[in-house]
Amino acid sequence: MMHDNLANMLESNFAMMQHHKYSLNDIESMLPWERRIYIEMLVNYVKEENEKMQAQERQFDPAQFRK
Repeated sequence: MMHDNLANMLESNFAMMQHHKYSLNDIESMLPWERRIYIEMLVNYVKEENEKMQAQERQFDPAQFRK
């Protein structure tokens, strides 16, 4: 999720502010390498959380109780 254009940068800023509660000042004061690391960490976190939710959905599938 690197910023190869302005739209990607703004979309990342928006996501970090809305979903992860960063302030715009926090984001803009980050060094470029620091920002890449935080974004990479957030991407990994979201992937792991999605995998956990999918595993829970498979474990508690209501269809298995209808038999």
